[in-house]
Amino acid sequence: MNINFETASFKDFENPEGLDAYQRSALFNEYLDFLERKGHLNYRLEGLTGCGPMVDLDIPGFGGKRSYVGLVSNDYLGFTQHPLVKKAAIYGVNYYGTGAGASPAIGGHFSFHQELENKITAFFRRDSAMIYTTGYTANSSSLLSMLQDNDLAILDMAVHASVYEGVRGKNFKTFPHNNLEQLERILKLSKDQYKTRIVIVDGVYSQDGDLAPLDELVDLVHKYEGYVMVDDAHGTGVIGKTGRGVIELYDLFDKVDIITGTFSKTFAHVGGYIIASPEMIRFLKFQSRQHLFSATSSPAAMSIIKAIELVDEQPEWMDLLWENVNYFTSGLRGLGLDIGTTRSAIVPVKIRDAAKTGEASTMLLKAGVYANPIIYPAVSKKDTRIRMSLMATHTREQLDVVLNAFEHIKQKLQIGSLTEV
Repeated sequence: MNINFETASFKDFENPEGLDAYQRSALFNEYLDFLERKGHLNYRLEGLTGCGPMVDLDIPGFGGKRSYVGLVSNDYLGFTQHPLVKKAAIYGVNYYGTGAGASPAIGGHFSFHQELENKITAFFRRDSAMIYTTGYTANSSSLLSMLQDNDLAILDMAVHASVYEGVRGKNFKTFPHNNLEQLERILKLSKDQYKTRIVIVDGVYSQDGDLAPLDELVDLVHKYEGYVMVDDAHGTGVIGKTGRGVIELYDLFDKVDIITGTFSKTFAHVGGYIIASPEMIRFLKFQSRQHLFSATSSPAAMSIIKAIELVDEQPEWMDLLWENVNYFTSGLRGLGLDIGTTRSAIVPVKIRDAAKTGEASTMLLKAGVYANPIIYPAVSKKDTRIRMSLMATHTREQLDVVLNAFEHIKQKLQIGSLTEV
């Protein structure tokens, strides 16, 4: 099997023709070795310290153990290191032990789980929610249960992989990112053909950091008697006057039919949630298989309860985050770099060339900056980029290290804004 490693992507190794599972894995390992030799295998790097604006790594060929400015964590408000959040996790483990020991239906639903469900429900000003052990399954498992043969899911093309997982084997259509004209076309053509039509979007999109036009979209979908499901994992704690995300930005608490999200970003732990009508939530508690047949979250999840409270109790963290976002994006634009249409704490620098993106990632590491190279198939081949997540706890000095590194990269690799390409 001949694959040109210079131009290949991970997708080329999913199912190479004529190879069995072990042969495919062997070929893929050759490709990974190739990337590693070039210094472009900047994935699964072992962090020696926790989430934070600085992280210690020990990367062979990069000078051994050293500290890097960390731009890979979605811990936007820095709550994984907040002493009150840590204290809540420790209390949970001391009181309940280290695990739940069972699935929620048969002994694994504890008072802290109920308190967490109540807390996230109230946060979004609704009246019913349930939790999952991951944000991924909050989307995938819910959709697998809700959608049947006579139903249709309509997806913005840029939604998270967990949504695509949830509609696998189901009826679904996609529309170009944020293109309401094409969405309306699908809604018109599918009218009266399905029992249920759910339009699924992100609030903040994970690669470009841009927002869904949720105010217009909700009105459009309801006009055609559809339902709206919003995953605002990256908007919660970041967007809106009080951090309720894009739903708050447009004041749509009572109009969005289904809200999903994760506890692994602003809320500083792991897990997911879905918020919907009481009838739908009760249905999912007994029909969503990954919820029903998985052990529930550990007592350390009591930390999430405190993190949710801190969004309101200490709003200064969100203020600090936005000071950093504004400073950093202004600096990148000042360098003539293309950061797209981001309106969040996710900041891409679009390089639009896979080889240059890999080289830029290596140059950043050499400069003491840890950021993610994003290439096909995560994005199109012409839209590769360095993706960065900012935190409230980054300092100006740390952000200046990154800006200085990008100034050098721009000159060395001859990258620039879209108008300059």
